[in-house]
Amino acid sequence: MLRIILLGYGKMGQAVENAALARGHEIVARLDRDDLDQLAELGPAQADVVVEFTQPDAFMDNLRRVMAQGLPMVTGTTGWLEALPQAREIVAAASGGLLYSSNFSVGVNVLFALNRRLAQLMNAYPEYDCFVEERHHRHKADAPSGTARSLADQILTGLDRKTHLAGPDLMQRAPRPEELSVGFVRSGEIRGTHQVTYTSEVDTLTISHTAHSRAGFAQGAVVAAEWLPGRVGVHDFADLFVE
Repeated sequence: MLRIILLGYGKMGQAVENAALARGHEIVARLDRDDLDQLAELGPAQADVVVEFTQPDAFMDNLRRVMAQGLPMVTGTTGWLEALPQAREIVAAASGGLLYSSNFSVGVNVLFALNRRLAQLMNAYPEYDCFVEERHHRHKADAPSGTARSLADQILTGLDRKTHLAGPDLMQRAPRPEELSVGFVRSGEIRGTHQVTYTSEVDTLTISHTAHSRAGFAQGAVVAAEWLPGRVGVHDFADLFVE
């Protein structure tokens, strides 16, 4: 049984709580931005791991606070990866453990594997252009989503003819052949969907994932929380699929 601190108790935090309890774990604290100071009273004697789902602008401060308490942290917060080198320094200085992912869904991580392989295969077929698109509910704070950014990074790594992302000026001009377009929609309460499309004059090939509920993400985050204690350094959720 794990003793878990939930850092961020919105819809995802509550879904993680349900998943953790179903797997026999204990929630020892539920903290939001307004009561974050309570974290200073919690350490290894009270908890085994922190699971954090907050906002991009809060992530680095949360990481510093958690590392100062000597606890490992699993984060599902997205939109902060530009600061990953700084996060690595904070974790290393504390000899701590951090596990992050743009998406804790097992299905999405299978999509990641397919996306990497497809990008490599499509090097042999230059007649196909490629783009990424995603759709989410209107409450999602970051755009494009962290998952869409991960898909795009995988394509840029594996597909030789795409060298960089198209910039925000794309609305005023046509895309260049070497640019990868990433589109997004924020509207209503629509389910999170991610799609990679390759299209040519003769056909279109698409791989996609649609989340039916938050339960899959929450269960993956709890699995990550079970894996992380006792490990040091910065890890990606994909590390769980390697072992």
